[in-house]
Amino acid sequence: MNNGIWYAIVAYGLWGVLPIYWKLLHGVAEPEVISFRVLSSLVLLAAVVALSTRRTALLAAMRQPRTVLTYLFTAILIAINWGAYIWAVNADLIVETSLGYYINPLLSVLFGVVVLRERMAAAQWAAIALAGAGVVVLTLVYGRPPWIALTLATTFALYGLAKKLAPLDPFVGLTLENGVLLIPAALIVGLAEYGGGGALGQGDPLTIGLLLGAGLVTTVPMFCFTLAAQRIPLSLIGVLQYLAPTLQFLIGVLVYREPFSHGQLIGFSLVWLALAVFGLERMLAYRATRAALPH
Repeated sequence: MNNGIWYAIVAYGLWGVLPIYWKLLHGVAEPEVISFRVLSSLVLLAAVVALSTRRTALLAAMRQPRTVLTYLFTAILIAINWGAYIWAVNADLIVETSLGYYINPLLSVLFGVVVLRERMAAAQWAAIALAGAGVVVLTLVYGRPPWIALTLATTFALYGLAKKLAPLDPFVGLTLENGVLLIPAALIVGLAEYGGGGALGQGDPLTIGLLLGAGLVTTVPMFCFTLAAQRIPLSLIGVLQYLAPTLQFLIGVLVYREPFSHGQLIGFSLVWLALAVFGLERMLAYRATRAALPH
């Protein structure tokens, strides 16, 4: 159990500090950063799959048209998510990205109700209403809807939903997704280098190293998350997941000094209250389920 908690903390901690990593690549165009992330991730993931029993599962998945189409969809979603996130980080909108990952679990539950006809408790409805009120307040404060937060939350919730409909081992799924994106990613990098403006030809050693390491910062947290999910209850993971957006929020406000007004505080407070209600309901439901099991 304790090892599982530490794996989860490492996973969500790494996801939480990623804004610092992407901020160091502010001089590289977002499509090129995403492409290097895809290519370097694919190399590492392919090695993990090839050196384990997962290669059989990958080959089997590649022979199933429905699975391939599903993961083509998830690949598009994750590319949009990565692009929006990296752009927002370098546009000094880290605080807004944290909002997206705060409301993502609530949106995932809502999609489960709409698409999978799952039932939702009254407390969960209340949590979604509170989060919705928070988004309305932030829309009034910003003078626009928080598009980045909504884009991140929606794409990641749809991503999770699609994975639920066609479940694969996390490493197999990520390998398939990045494999789907291989050709466009290679074309983007190749054309940038051919035109003389590519990061490999023009970048300094730090920039090149960060681009080549993008796959590592993608796969290591996923590996730790997988180990955590095998060792601790999902209810505990559901609580620990808020470490990532909390770190993002603190980095945005304290490290990069992004503005955070009283109006934003009200909007975020409504979202935080929603998450407290949601988390309490999940904890009580988990305890009730445990109590009902035969001892």
